[in-house]
Amino acid sequence: MDRSSGSRSRRAAPLVAVTAAVALTLAGCSSGSGGKKAEEEAANASAGRADTPRMTVALVTHQAPGDTFWDTVRKGAQAAAAKDNVKLVYSADPNAGNQAGLVQNAVDQKVDGIAVTLAKPDAMKGVLGKAEQAGIPVVGLNSGLSDWKKLGLVEFFGQDEGVAGEAFGDKLDTTPAKKIVCVIQEQGNVGLTQRCDGVKRTFKGTTETLYVNGTDMPSVKSTITAKLKQDDSIDTVVTLGAPIALTAAQSVADAGSKAKVATFDLNNQLVKAVQNGSIEFAVDQQPYLQGYLAVDSLWLYKNNGNYSGGGVQPVLTGPAFVDRTNVDKVAEFAAKGTR
Repeated sequence: MDRSSGSRSRRAAPLVAVTAAVALTLAGCSSGSGGKKAEEEAANASAGRADTPRMTVALVTHQAPGDTFWDTVRKGAQAAAAKDNVKLVYSADPNAGNQAGLVQNAVDQKVDGIAVTLAKPDAMKGVLGKAEQAGIPVVGLNSGLSDWKKLGLVEFFGQDEGVAGEAFGDKLDTTPAKKIVCVIQEQGNVGLTQRCDGVKRTFKGTTETLYVNGTDMPSVKSTITAKLKQDDSIDTVVTLGAPIALTAAQSVADAGSKAKVATFDLNNQLVKAVQNGSIEFAVDQQPYLQGYLAVDSLWLYKNNGNYSGGGVQPVLTGPAFVDRTNVDKVAEFAAKGTR
């Protein structure tokens, strides 16, 4: 793909509604048919199954071992791949240099498209340039909203972490919270930093930042426990991932603290924690949707020249709050591993 003229072609590319794109994949349907016969043919068709040539998509994330958030992203990607006749190759590494190496592997394998997270965008610049030179379209998801366009990506699917943080702070202002600690589990991850910065901008109380090693849960637990014992004026622990939130709830108990826990992101266990009251609320950025849209967009790009957002605007999947008012409904989907 000639990226030098990419911005012009993106603006010129027609925007096609998702429903229209899905309709293209329905076997046995055509504009020249109608009535009961067409309905019967559609009912017998393998709905949503593409008959386009098989393509290979590499999904490369910064998933840390044990972080179940990415299981949900992957399930969404797998669902889109099954529908679109796509071979999905998943790989992940929380180390930015290693993640860049995984993207290089995908380039070397001459895949048809790459979906990538940009938790540390500077580390990905060089390898994304190689993907561009190889003519491989790349879309971003989850992390990197501020950088996807300047790194030459075609599209982006995720939430604006700063906006999500501000919404989080606004919600905290409706609670009795006066002093919070925002726990960052991966130092240097721009998205996590943006979340805490957003909370600080709108929360009217006092905000502190606490760094922990998210790949070592015993260390996370002991660090948060020590902080709560050291400062009993902390009334709310804000975490940036479901596993960290669940561990923070244990820290609160160990410290004998009365602090509440609220978090970004959720999984099945986190949903149950909201139901039982050990977690106050969570921000849902819909990881299943991020994975699904990233893979589906590459299929649409290859087979119909489509750009979600016209190639100039991101597609936002969050933030949405999950609390006691709506958690039971969300729990139905979380039990399936899709929320």
